[in-house]
Amino acid sequence: MTESKQELLRGTLDMLVLKVVALGPSHGYAIAQRLQQISKEFFQVHQGSLYPALHRLEDKGWLQAEWKESETGRLAKFYSLTRKGRKQMAADVDSWERLCDAVGLILRAEEDSK
Repeated sequence: MTESKQELLRGTLDMLVLKVVALGPSHGYAIAQRLQQISKEFFQVHQGSLYPALHRLEDKGWLQAEWKESETGRLAKFYSLTRKGRKQMAADVDSWERLCDAVGLILRAEEDSK
């Protein structure tokens, strides 16, 4: 991943993980795969970033985890969104959309515009 992608990811990883888990309970590897798939390979989240984020989100009460059998028959920790996590995700998405709107205004600005 390029440095600019890494910087973007650091600032948005929690929100993206919450959104992917909101699509349905998943284990860590599946979350990473889903992020990569949905982003058309833009985000390639490595274990060294993903698992600390999952633990951080669980510690904040935004995710809950349960050990279950995965599709391969092995035990895996499946994460699901809590009510508190759903509220946080909505707030994060709203903030992100406002940020994108403001950045868009700046990028579309023309010389001497007010």
